[in-house]
Amino acid sequence: MRLETIAFNLNGRAYQLEVPANRTLLDVIREDLGHTGTKRGCEIGQCGACTVLLDGQAVNSCLVPAPQIQGRQVTTIEGLMQDGKLHPLQEAFLDNDASHCGFCSPGMLMSALALFNAHPNPTDQEIKIAISGNLCRCTGYLPIINAMKQYRDQYAHQPTT
Repeated sequence: MRLETIAFNLNGRAYQLEVPANRTLLDVIREDLGHTGTKRGCEIGQCGACTVLLDGQAVNSCLVPAPQIQGRQVTTIEGLMQDGKLHPLQEAFLDNDASHCGFCSPGMLMSALALFNAHPNPTDQEIKIAISGNLCRCTGYLPIINAMKQYRDQYAHQPTT
């Protein structure tokens, strides 16, 4: 197997790794670097459990070949907490009981953050569209949508990680 050297930034920290050319970003995050907050779900880009931000855009990390992250910025759920404090979006999820089993939560949060970074004041419809690629079997989506609305309504914010 051909190996590729990749240098990238994960959650504000620079990394350089040698990985097989067919390795995915999800594998790098979870297996090589031990950041297990990003979940392995369907592995075909259908469930959204593995959603991370790649240069600020929500992507299914199971579909991104690791060599494509060369020189790029990756943010996972572990990158949201700053100075020991939850991100306000995480707080909104807690306030609205939007995390039941927690399996979809990291991907939902990353998809939501990508939306708010691109559109600080999205419509209710834009909120629903933003999480349409993320499957949840526990909440029925309403608590997640309510958490996103709370965040939208409560925080005048600038784009973050």
